[in-house]
Parts: sequence; C-alpha cells; structure tokens
Amino acid sequence: MTRPGILRNWFLIRRDLPHGRRLLLSIISFLLPLAVWTLVSYVPWIWHPDMKIRISAEREGVTTVFTSGDHVSREFFPEFADAVRQENQAVLAARASGTVESGGKRKNQKLLRQIAPVAIDHGWLPYTEAQNDPELYKIWRDLASGTKVATDPALSPENLEIVRQNWATLGARSPEFAYRELPDEPLLKLVPQGDPANPVYLPAPHEVLKAGYRDFTAEVPEGEPTMGQRYAHSLRVILAGFLWSCLIGIPLGILCGVFDFFSKLFEPFVDFFRYMPAPTFSTLLVAVLLAGDAPKVALVFIGTVFQMILVVSKTTKLLDPSLLEAAQTLGAKPRQMITRVVIPGILPNLYNDLRILLGWAWTWLVIAELIGVKSGLTEFIETQGRFRNFDRVFPIIILIGVTGFVTDQVLSWLHGVFFPWAGKSGKLSRAVADAVMWPVRTVAAGARERIAADEADRELRRNRPANS
Repeated sequence: MTRPGILRNWFLIRRDLPHGRRLLLSIISFLLPLAVWTLVSYVPWIWHPDMKIRISAEREGVTTVFTSGDHVSREFFPEFADAVRQENQAVLAARASGTVESGGKRKNQKLLRQIAPVAIDHGWLPYTEAQNDPELYKIWRDLASGTKVATDPALSPENLEIVRQNWATLGARSPEFAYRELPDEPLLKLVPQGDPANPVYLPAPHEVLKAGYRDFTAEVPEGEPTMGQRYAHSLRVILAGFLWSCLIGIPLGILCGVFDFFSKLFEPFVDFFRYMPAPTFSTLLVAVLLAGDAPKVALVFIGTVFQMILVVSKTTKLLDPSLLEAAQTLGAKPRQMITRVVIPGILPNLYNDLRILLGWAWTWLVIAELIGVKSGLTEFIETQGRFRNFDRVFPIIILIGVTGFVTDQVLSWLHGVFFPWAGKSGKLSRAVADAVMWPVRTVAAGARERIAADEADRELRRNRPANS
C-alpha cells in the first residue's frame, strides 16, 4: 500500500477508526503535553527563565531576603551573586589593611547556617535541624577537610575556597561549636548558587510527584483533615449537588420536552437564568444556608440544574415521533406514553447527557468550596497557592482531572452494559450485560411460565363440566 493510502486510512470522513488506532491516539493525547512539560523542565536550553536558588546569602543594607528554593530571574541572579562577592572583597580588603570592623558573633552564627540547605539536600541533616549550630559547625569542618563532598548541589570552587578560609578562622578558635568562641570579625559569605529552572508556577514533574506523595502519606497535625478526608469531602459536595440537580432537572426537562405548555412556561426563565454566573449567589447562599456544606452543595446545584433542564428537554424533543404516533394509535394515554415510550426511548441519550453534565459539575468544585468556610481540596489549593507552593498544588489539580476522566470513562463503558441495544457496546460490555441480566431474565422467564401455567389451570377449570 502506498504512503498516501496509509495516511488516508487515518483520516476517514465520518467513519470510526479501528479500536487499536483509537487507543493509540488516546495515549498520544496524554503523552504530548507530558512530553512538552518534561522538555521545558529538564532540557537546559529550552526556556528556563528563572534560577532556583540552592545556596543563598543576605546582603548588607537590603531588606529583601532570598532563601534556598526561591526563584529569581536569570537576569537578576548574576547581580545578586556579584553583590555578595563585593561584600567579601570588602572584608578581605579590610583584613589586608588591618582595619577589620567587628561583625558580631550573631552575624557569624547566621552565616554558618548558609550551609544548612546543602546539608539537608545531602541528608547530612534533617529538615527540622536547619538551625542545629553544633552539627552545622561540624559540616563546615568536614567540607573544609574533604571528609564530606557536596555533589547536589556541588559547591563551586569559589565557595569551596570560602569554606576553607572560614574554617581556618573558626578552627583556630575552637574545634567544636561554642557561641562565645565565634570570632567577632566578619566571616566570608558563600556566593549564591542556583540552577536554571521553570517559573515557580510550573514545577518539574518529579517535584510534583514527590510533593504529592509526601502530602498524601505524611501525618497531619491534630485537628487537620488528611488528604483522603479532603478528597472525600469534595466528592460529597459534587455528588450531593449533582443529585439534587438530577432530582429537579430531569423531571422538568422531560415535561418541557413532552408538553409545549411546560416548555413555554419554564424554558424562557431557565434560559435567562443560566447566563447568571453561579458564584454571584455565593454571599446570598451563605446568608440563607449559613456556613457549612449546604451553600457549597447549593452552588453546584445552581451551576448545573438550569443547563440540565434545557439539555434533557432537547434530548426528549429528539425522540423519534413515530414511536409516539404508534403509541397513540394503540390507545396509550399521556401518562402511559411518558412512562412506557418517552422515558425508555430517551434513556440511552439521557444517560450520556448526565455523564457530560457530571463533568460540568466538577468545574464548580473549586468555587463552591471557597464560599463560607473553606474546605476540601480547594482549601488546600488556595492555601498552598498563596504561599506559592505550586509543586503541592499540581497534584491536587491532577487528582481532580483524573477523578473526572476515570469517572467519565467508566460511565461511558457502562453505557454498553446498561443499554446494549443502543449499538455502542463492545464484547466485554455485552458479556457483562449478559451476566448482570441473566438473573433478571431467569426470574422473568420463570414468572412468565408460572403465569402461563396458572392461566391454563384457570381455563381448564372453567371448561370442566359442573357434574364431573
């Protein structure tokens, strides 16, 4: 087959691709954005407009303080490092001239803690011991002597020389940490080091994975909900709001689709109301329903019920008119036409409508959980976003997306189980449908046989002579 022929097999107008090709394209649709994310995160010459600080330093006369993990622009970072170098040169010049001013023990104690991020990254010191001065003092000694070697981040030759010079001053006074033995003259500051990085709002994939694992497995302070409890709360809000939408929206939608009276009575106002942003009712909902889950559920309800009424009404109106005409010909009453013709006829399409509307309900989750008392996954997103911990925000965003996608795919597959006559069921879904319906069919067949036997017995008794 020629290459153009192969390409044509992938671009068929109004025809479904084979299952294997559909699956391949579905996988690629997820791999493409992941590949772009990976490229901009790990390939140094692609984007990386920021520098992530690995070793920081405080500057004299500057109130802005950067710490390890902060992001600064690549244009500013050299200025930051040069400012620290100039301060070190001033200290060295003062030493050479014999006019060293006292920097104070307190400043030198803070300067010793510059090495804490390096020690934590290498596992030499736990995160909670970042101000353990005796241990930090030993790490300065080990780095200066070569007993310990920093690899990630690796100390630059410039900083390694500063470590040796500082330790020469410190070690001459005391081999162990003692605050009173710290020198009064200023020590040299480590020159800031950093790595090219994405902006803080786009963390690398491995950072997102690490933060997500840590948040879902770490113990939380007493009184704080776990991530699992937050997730369960968000699910309850979505499902409760969507359930109320179904209870109100489906009956009204069917009535509007069947009777023009209800269509003209309800649809104009519903069509008008659906353009009002649901969040504008948040303060009113809190005032009426108080601070709890009720206003959150109500917001999801308001955000979905009006669309549901119109969508269900449209689906009902698309029912094949010949089915209604046949039912009328056979003498069906309006109630019978709704319960035995309309509802069974629209069920497959109604199921798909509800599946799509459930995805619509998920889009209201973040706004709903922000009204009143913040709660659920959204409270965590809002809190971490405020502190720019976006590596902890992304796992929650991905979790919400995965939940919605998996739910949609499962419901889509169950369509073939519940409605095998709709022609969209695969072999597996048909097999599951047969397995699920087998007990029902067996009971129904047994009931029909029993009814037929009872009917035959009654007929036999009626035809039997009275004197026999």
